[in-house]
Amino acid sequence: MSGKPVIPRELARRDVEQALDHYLAEAGRDAALGFVEALRQAYRLIGDHAGAGSSRHAHELALPGLRSLMLRGYPYLVFYLEREAHVDVWRVLHARRDIPAWLGEP
Repeated sequence: MSGKPVIPRELARRDVEQALDHYLAEAGRDAALGFVEALRQAYRLIGDHAGAGSSRHAHELALPGLRSLMLRGYPYLVFYLEREAHVDVWRVLHARRDIPAWLGEP
């Protein structure tokens, strides 16, 4: 099955870079590579099945269409919206963050 392209916004790319820096510094190369693989799998899933993510935060934040998907084996959530031609990744945030505050950043 060929899905939609998954396009992370600049903030999402920065979130991923910060997570990688953390894993490299605190847990080592294998943990960082595992994070990259978990993210790749999540992007493939939401590209093929954008409706797979939870809409919980959409209701809490009054952002229709917002979905989130937890990375397998890592405490990070991918926040995204399905668009007509692609999947728009807004943020990749640690699950223990103040999600409403972090999603509200400009």
